[in-house]
Amino acid sequence: MKIKKISKKNALLMPPKEGEIIEGKVIKLSKSAIFLDLGAKGTGIIYGQEFLEAKGLLKDFKIGDNVWGKVVELDNEEGYIELSVAQAQKELIWQELEIKREKDETLKVKILGANKGGLLSEVSGIPAFLPVSQLSAKYYPKVEGGDKLKILRELQKFIGQELKTKIIDLDPKQKKLILSEKVRGEKEIKEILKNYQVGDVVEGKITGLADFGAFMSFPFKEKAEPIEGLIHISELDWQLIKDPSEIVKKGQTIKAKIIEISDNRVALSLKALKALKK
Repeated sequence: MKIKKISKKNALLMPPKEGEIIEGKVIKLSKSAIFLDLGAKGTGIIYGQEFLEAKGLLKDFKIGDNVWGKVVELDNEEGYIELSVAQAQKELIWQELEIKREKDETLKVKILGANKGGLLSEVSGIPAFLPVSQLSAKYYPKVEGGDKLKILRELQKFIGQELKTKIIDLDPKQKKLILSEKVRGEKEIKEILKNYQVGDVVEGKITGLADFGAFMSFPFKEKAEPIEGLIHISELDWQLIKDPSEIVKKGQTIKAKIIEISDNRVALSLKALKALKK
């Protein structure tokens, strides 16, 4: 695997600095070292621990190939500039990830694991975390009572699946890369919600129950893009309800009234329709 050039920040005649990423051309290969022509900057070398760490990356390089390396020592005992390909690759990957975040690019990632806080993945070899709070209503684990063990079991069902996400936070120093699945669809949801307003009655299907209410997906039409709204427990009926399952069941098709649309979230009411029937 060869490191791709993604910037031209380093002027050819500027002296190198420790920690800087520079490009060189392979002029000599050996079993334990690679020598690079750095032009006016001098001659670079990748050897020792830095060679061993990047052995898998360096095996395909040939004389004449261009290589990116991070300066770890400006002038060693032999007069060479010591470079690290492994460190350079990591930094370049972080730079690429920052560009993707700035461009608001969508990334398809494979879910590799789960914990009580969310889903585990990776992007370009960098570990990434998708918090449960960053899952869209479609994927959010709807667990009655908010039982953490049950939530974990629901999250574990995503392992092996691919989700479309966007980068919402990253910090190379802390090796932190945070993804969001719900952010990706927010613009689309916002456009769809322009077709609805407070007071509309919609038909949908109950997709989940929680101790605080019921989730309903609408419109309940084939091939239509669904929106998921919440019927708070206080909006299920005029009488006091202790458990949403007393009024609705998962999979049940019902009608509800939109009582609020805010920040791409829809609040629904069943009792408002019951009031109209009186």
